[in-house]
Amino acid sequence: MKEYLLKNEIYYRTNEFTPGKLTLVFIHGVSGSSSAWWPYEKIFENEHQNKYNILTYDIRGHGKSKKFFHYSDYQIEKFADDLHDLVLHLNIPKFILISNSFGGLIHLEYLKLWRETVMANVFTSPEIYLYETFVAKIIRPVLKGFTWIRSLLPFNPKPRGHVDYSKHLNSTDWDIKRNLADMMNTTLLVHFYTLRQSLILNQKYELEKINVPTLIIHGEKDSMVPLKKSINMSKAIKDSEFISIQKIDHNTAHNAVKEMSEAIESFIEKNRSMLK
Repeated sequence: MKEYLLKNEIYYRTNEFTPGKLTLVFIHGVSGSSSAWWPYEKIFENEHQNKYNILTYDIRGHGKSKKFFHYSDYQIEKFADDLHDLVLHLNIPKFILISNSFGGLIHLEYLKLWRETVMANVFTSPEIYLYETFVAKIIRPVLKGFTWIRSLLPFNPKPRGHVDYSKHLNSTDWDIKRNLADMMNTTLLVHFYTLRQSLILNQKYELEKINVPTLIIHGEKDSMVPLKKSINMSKAIKDSEFISIQKIDHNTAHNAVKEMSEAIESFIEKNRSMLK
Protein backbone atom coordinates (compact mmCIF):
# COMPACT_ATOMS: atom_id res chain seq x y z
CA MET A 1 0.00 0.00 0.00
CA LYS A 2 1.26 3.47 -0.91
CA GLU A 3 0.36 6.82 0.70
CA TYR A 4 -0.91 9.94 -1.07
CA LEU A 5 -2.61 13.31 -0.48
CA LEU A 6 -5.51 14.62 -2.57
CA LYS A 7 -5.51 18.44 -2.95
CA ASN A 8 -3.11 18.49 -0.01
CA GLU A 9 -6.17 17.78 2.15
CA ILE A 10 -7.32 14.14 2.06
CA TYR A 11 -4.84 11.39 2.94
CA TYR A 12 -5.38 8.03 1.23
CA ARG A 13 -3.73 4.67 0.62
CA THR A 14 -3.97 2.29 -2.32
CA ASN A 15 -2.33 -0.85 -3.58
CA GLU A 16 -1.31 -1.16 -7.25
CA PHE A 17 -4.60 -0.78 -9.13
CA THR A 18 -5.16 -3.33 -11.88
CA PRO A 19 -7.92 -3.04 -14.53
CA GLY A 20 -10.55 -5.76 -14.27
CA LYS A 21 -10.26 -6.27 -10.51
CA LEU A 22 -13.03 -5.39 -8.09
CA THR A 23 -12.27 -2.23 -6.12
CA LEU A 24 -12.95 -2.09 -2.37
CA VAL A 25 -13.31 1.39 -0.81
CA PHE A 26 -13.28 1.64 3.00
CA ILE A 27 -14.66 4.47 5.19
CA HIS A 28 -13.74 4.56 8.90
CA GLY A 29 -15.68 6.07 11.84
CA VAL A 30 -15.53 9.02 14.26
CA SER A 31 -12.09 9.86 15.68
CA GLY A 32 -10.53 6.89 13.91
CA SER A 33 -8.57 6.88 10.69
CA SER A 34 -7.62 4.57 7.84
CA SER A 35 -5.44 2.67 10.33
CA ALA A 36 -8.65 0.93 11.46
CA TRP A 37 -8.50 -0.90 8.12
CA TRP A 38 -4.82 -1.92 8.19
CA PRO A 39 -5.60 -5.58 9.03
CA TYR A 40 -8.14 -5.66 6.18
CA GLU A 41 -5.63 -4.19 3.74
CA LYS A 42 -3.31 -7.10 4.51
CA ILE A 43 -6.07 -9.70 4.27
CA PHE A 44 -7.62 -8.50 1.01
CA GLU A 45 -4.31 -7.65 -0.63
CA ASN A 46 -2.24 -10.66 0.46
CA GLU A 47 -4.37 -13.53 1.74
CA HIS A 48 -6.76 -13.19 -1.19
CA GLN A 49 -3.88 -13.26 -3.66
CA ASN A 50 -4.06 -9.61 -4.55
CA LYS A 51 -7.36 -9.96 -6.40
CA TYR A 52 -8.78 -6.61 -5.26
CA ASN A 53 -7.94 -2.96 -5.80
CA ILE A 54 -8.01 -1.38 -2.32
CA LEU A 55 -8.60 2.23 -1.26
CA THR A 56 -8.60 3.41 2.35
CA TYR A 57 -8.52 7.06 3.41
CA ASP A 58 -8.74 9.44 6.37
CA ILE A 59 -12.01 11.37 6.38
CA ARG A 60 -11.66 15.13 6.78
CA GLY A 61 -10.43 16.24 10.19
CA HIS A 62 -9.09 12.78 11.01
CA GLY A 63 -5.67 11.17 10.93
CA LYS A 64 -3.40 12.76 8.33
CA SER A 65 -6.19 14.60 6.50
CA LYS A 66 -6.70 18.34 6.85
CA LYS A 67 -8.58 19.69 9.85
CA PHE A 68 -11.15 22.41 9.32
CA PHE A 69 -12.21 24.97 11.90
CA HIS A 70 -15.95 25.54 11.37
CA TYR A 71 -18.77 23.16 12.27
CA SER A 72 -20.23 23.68 8.79
CA ASP A 73 -17.09 22.07 7.36
CA TYR A 74 -18.21 18.77 8.90
CA GLN A 75 -21.63 18.45 7.33
CA ILE A 76 -22.23 14.94 6.01
CA GLU A 77 -22.43 16.29 2.47
CA LYS A 78 -18.84 17.55 2.72
CA PHE A 79 -17.60 14.08 3.71
CA ALA A 80 -19.48 12.56 0.77
CA ASP A 81 -18.04 15.17 -1.60
CA ASP A 82 -14.51 14.27 -0.44
CA LEU A 83 -15.13 10.62 -1.29
CA HIS A 84 -16.52 11.54 -4.70
CA ASP A 85 -13.50 13.74 -5.43
CA LEU A 86 -11.23 10.87 -4.45
CA VAL A 87 -12.83 8.21 -6.67
CA LEU A 88 -12.94 10.67 -9.58
CA HIS A 89 -9.27 11.47 -9.08
CA LEU A 90 -8.41 7.75 -9.13
CA ASN A 91 -10.74 7.12 -12.08
CA ILE A 92 -12.76 4.45 -10.26
CA PRO A 93 -16.05 4.08 -12.19
CA LYS A 94 -17.59 1.35 -9.99
CA PHE A 95 -16.69 -0.03 -6.58
CA ILE A 96 -17.81 -1.89 -3.46
CA LEU A 97 -18.26 0.55 -0.57
CA ILE A 98 -17.46 -0.67 2.96
CA SER A 99 -18.11 1.58 5.96
CA ASN A 100 -17.86 1.44 9.74
CA SER A 101 -19.86 3.31 12.41
CA PHE A 102 -20.10 7.05 11.51
CA GLY A 103 -18.68 6.11 8.12
CA GLY A 104 -22.07 4.52 7.45
CA LEU A 105 -23.70 7.96 7.42
CA ILE A 106 -21.15 9.18 4.88
CA HIS A 107 -21.84 5.99 2.93
CA LEU A 108 -25.60 6.65 2.89
CA GLU A 109 -25.13 10.29 1.90
CA TYR A 110 -22.84 9.21 -0.93
CA LEU A 111 -25.53 6.80 -2.16
CA LYS A 112 -28.08 9.63 -2.31
CA LEU A 113 -25.83 11.56 -4.68
CA TRP A 114 -23.88 8.97 -6.69
CA ARG A 115 -25.65 5.64 -6.21
CA GLU A 116 -24.83 4.53 -9.75
CA THR A 117 -21.10 4.23 -8.93
CA VAL A 118 -21.60 1.71 -6.08
CA MET A 119 -22.03 -1.93 -7.11
CA ALA A 120 -22.43 -3.31 -3.57
CA ASN A 121 -22.59 -2.07 0.04
CA VAL A 122 -21.17 -3.35 3.30
CA PHE A 123 -22.20 -1.51 6.48
CA THR A 124 -20.54 -2.45 9.77
CA SER A 125 -21.97 -1.11 13.05
CA PRO A 126 -23.69 1.76 11.18
CA GLU A 127 -24.65 4.82 13.26
CA ILE A 128 -28.20 4.88 11.99
CA TYR A 129 -31.38 6.20 13.67
CA LEU A 130 -29.32 7.50 16.61
CA TYR A 131 -31.33 10.72 16.66
CA GLU A 132 -34.30 8.66 17.89
CA THR A 133 -32.61 7.47 21.09
CA PHE A 134 -33.10 8.91 24.57
CA VAL A 135 -29.34 9.44 24.94
CA ALA A 136 -29.31 11.56 21.78
CA LYS A 137 -31.92 13.90 23.28
CA ILE A 138 -29.58 14.48 26.25
CA ILE A 139 -26.29 14.75 24.36
CA ARG A 140 -27.48 16.89 21.42
CA PRO A 141 -27.75 20.22 23.36
CA VAL A 142 -24.49 19.48 25.20
CA LEU A 143 -22.61 19.05 21.91
CA LYS A 144 -24.16 22.21 20.51
CA GLY A 145 -22.99 24.17 23.55
CA PHE A 146 -19.51 22.67 23.44
CA THR A 147 -18.91 23.57 19.80
CA TRP A 148 -19.99 27.18 20.44
CA ILE A 149 -17.60 27.57 23.40
CA ARG A 150 -14.74 25.78 21.62
CA SER A 151 -15.02 28.10 18.64
CA LEU A 152 -13.68 30.91 20.85
CA LEU A 153 -10.47 29.04 21.63
CA PRO A 154 -7.25 28.65 19.56
CA PHE A 155 -7.37 26.07 16.77
CA ASN A 156 -4.47 23.96 15.52
CA PRO A 157 -5.14 22.76 11.95
CA LYS A 158 -2.06 20.52 11.86
CA PRO A 159 -2.91 16.95 10.81
CA ARG A 160 -2.22 14.29 13.43
CA GLY A 161 -1.32 10.67 12.73
CA HIS A 162 -2.67 7.14 12.98
CA VAL A 163 -3.63 5.10 16.02
CA ASP A 164 -2.09 1.63 16.10
CA TYR A 165 -5.14 -0.41 17.05
CA SER A 166 -3.06 -3.54 17.55
CA LYS A 167 -2.26 -1.94 20.93
CA HIS A 168 -5.96 -1.80 21.78
CA LEU A 169 -7.15 -5.27 20.81
CA ASN A 170 -10.34 -6.42 22.57
CA SER A 171 -10.92 -2.97 24.04
CA THR A 172 -14.55 -2.28 24.95
CA ASP A 173 -16.85 0.47 23.66
CA TRP A 174 -16.00 2.63 26.64
CA ASP A 175 -12.30 1.81 26.96
CA ILE A 176 -10.74 5.07 28.21
CA LYS A 177 -7.25 4.44 26.85
CA ARG A 178 -8.43 3.74 23.29
CA ASN A 179 -10.97 6.56 23.28
CA LEU A 180 -8.35 9.03 24.47
CA ALA A 181 -5.95 7.83 21.77
CA ASP A 182 -8.71 8.40 19.21
CA MET A 183 -9.51 11.90 20.45
CA MET A 184 -5.83 12.87 20.61
CA ASN A 185 -5.58 11.69 17.01
CA THR A 186 -8.36 13.96 15.78
CA THR A 187 -8.80 16.61 18.55
CA LEU A 188 -11.85 17.13 20.76
CA LEU A 189 -13.24 19.81 18.46
CA VAL A 190 -13.36 17.57 15.39
CA HIS A 191 -14.59 14.63 17.49
CA PHE A 192 -17.58 16.58 18.77
CA TYR A 193 -18.28 18.20 15.40
CA THR A 194 -18.57 14.80 13.73
CA LEU A 195 -20.42 13.20 16.63
CA ARG A 196 -22.96 16.00 16.46
CA GLN A 197 -23.57 15.16 12.80
CA SER A 198 -24.70 11.64 13.75
CA LEU A 199 -27.39 13.06 16.06
CA ILE A 200 -29.08 15.46 13.64
CA LEU A 201 -32.86 15.14 13.84
CA ASN A 202 -34.96 13.40 11.20
CA GLN A 203 -32.19 12.34 8.85
CA LYS A 204 -33.36 10.94 5.50
CA TYR A 205 -31.47 7.82 4.46
CA GLU A 206 -33.43 6.76 1.32
CA LEU A 207 -32.87 3.09 2.17
CA GLU A 208 -35.75 2.05 -0.08
CA LYS A 209 -33.78 3.27 -3.13
CA ILE A 210 -30.82 0.95 -2.52
CA ASN A 211 -31.02 -1.72 -5.22
CA VAL A 212 -27.62 -3.43 -5.19
CA PRO A 213 -26.33 -6.28 -2.97
CA THR A 214 -26.04 -5.04 0.60
CA LEU A 215 -24.54 -6.62 3.72
CA ILE A 216 -25.04 -5.24 7.24
CA ILE A 217 -22.83 -6.49 10.10
CA HIS A 218 -23.47 -5.58 13.73
CA GLY A 219 -22.02 -6.62 17.07
CA GLU A 220 -24.52 -8.36 19.33
CA LYS A 221 -23.27 -6.48 22.41
CA ASP A 222 -23.06 -3.01 20.84
CA SER A 223 -23.68 -0.49 23.65
CA MET A 224 -23.41 2.60 21.43
CA VAL A 225 -25.75 1.77 18.55
CA PRO A 226 -28.57 -0.62 19.49
CA LEU A 227 -28.59 -3.84 17.46
CA LYS A 228 -32.24 -3.27 16.56
CA LYS A 229 -31.27 -0.15 14.59
CA SER A 230 -29.29 -2.24 12.10
CA ILE A 231 -32.06 -4.85 12.03
CA ASN A 232 -34.53 -2.12 11.07
CA MET A 233 -32.08 -0.86 8.47
CA SER A 234 -31.83 -4.33 6.96
CA LYS A 235 -35.62 -4.65 6.80
CA ALA A 236 -35.82 -1.35 4.91
CA ILE A 237 -33.26 -2.37 2.25
CA LYS A 238 -34.69 -4.85 -0.22
CA ASP A 239 -32.99 -8.28 -0.17
CA SER A 240 -30.20 -7.13 2.14
CA GLU A 241 -28.20 -9.63 4.20
CA PHE A 242 -27.81 -9.15 7.97
CA ILE A 243 -25.15 -10.72 10.21
CA SER A 244 -24.95 -10.38 13.99
CA ILE A 245 -21.56 -11.17 15.54
CA GLN A 246 -21.85 -12.70 18.99
CA LYS A 247 -19.85 -11.37 21.96
CA ILE A 248 -18.73 -8.31 19.96
CA ASP A 249 -19.66 -4.71 20.78
CA HIS A 250 -19.52 -1.57 18.62
CA ASN A 251 -15.86 -2.19 17.79
CA THR A 252 -16.50 -4.76 15.08
CA ALA A 253 -13.76 -3.34 12.84
CA HIS A 254 -11.11 -3.77 15.56
CA ASN A 255 -12.31 -6.78 17.53
CA ALA A 256 -13.84 -9.00 14.86
CA VAL A 257 -11.35 -8.79 11.98
CA LYS A 258 -11.56 -12.52 11.19
CA GLU A 259 -15.35 -12.66 11.30
CA MET A 260 -15.76 -9.42 9.35
CA SER A 261 -13.24 -10.19 6.62
CA GLU A 262 -14.68 -13.67 6.12
CA ALA A 263 -18.22 -12.28 5.95
CA ILE A 264 -17.20 -9.62 3.43
CA GLU A 265 -15.35 -12.12 1.24
CA SER A 266 -18.26 -14.58 1.37
CA PHE A 267 -20.70 -11.79 0.48
CA ILE A 268 -18.59 -10.69 -2.50
CA GLU A 269 -18.19 -14.23 -3.82
CA LYS A 270 -21.91 -14.92 -3.43
CA ASN A 271 -22.75 -11.85 -5.50
CA ARG A 272 -19.77 -11.82 -7.86
CA SER A 273 -21.90 -12.48 -10.96
CA MET A 274 -23.86 -9.29 -10.22
CA LEU A 275 -20.82 -7.10 -9.53
CA LYS A 276 -20.23 -5.46 -12.86
